[in-house]
Amino acid sequence: MQVILLERVAKLGQMGEVVTVKDGFARNFLLPQGKALRASDGNIARFEADKAQLEARNLETKREAEKLAGTIDGTTHVVIRSASDGGALYGSVSTRDIAEAATAGGVSVDRKQVVLSSPIKTLGLHTVSVVLHPEVVVEMQVNVARSPEEAELQASGKTIQELAAEEEAAAEFEIAELFDDVGGAANDDGDDPRDSGSYDPRDA
Repeated sequence: MQVILLERVAKLGQMGEVVTVKDGFARNFLLPQGKALRASDGNIARFEADKAQLEARNLETKREAEKLAGTIDGTTHVVIRSASDGGALYGSVSTRDIAEAATAGGVSVDRKQVVLSSPIKTLGLHTVSVVLHPEVVVEMQVNVARSPEEAELQASGKTIQELAAEEEAAAEFEIAELFDDVGGAANDDGDDPRDSGSYDPRDA
């Protein structure tokens, strides 16, 4: 199907361009969302008549998006999820989860504006794109952790693998300390003849 774009659409073209797209993409996305019109003679004439108004509206929304971009770009938002010791999530983090975390953090983001290059299925820091306007795209970071404390450690630059290794090393150290204490106690309780005044090395 041929359509005329009413705004810039990534990987398709700029406002006013006539492009050919799959029928399903046009019917399910471009046309209902007001991003394009069927490229009929009547619609092309209509676009030309409304072009100045459409460009003015586009410029206004772009300026608003650029103002908002400054409050979003580079921010980090925490999402708490259950995960295995290896860092694999029991499920995945959705665009809705990210939008809700951002909103809770004081940043107004709609889930439809969040773009994931791939599903988030592991703990750690993940960069996502936020499309505020066809010409204004910013990035923010999602810190996926099992607890707020873990999120803070990840934010400091430690990976889940490093955290696990540190926990394991601490546990081993505690066990070693415990055995040292037990061994020391056994020596204290034992009757070593060398501790008594009657011990004579010649008796050995």
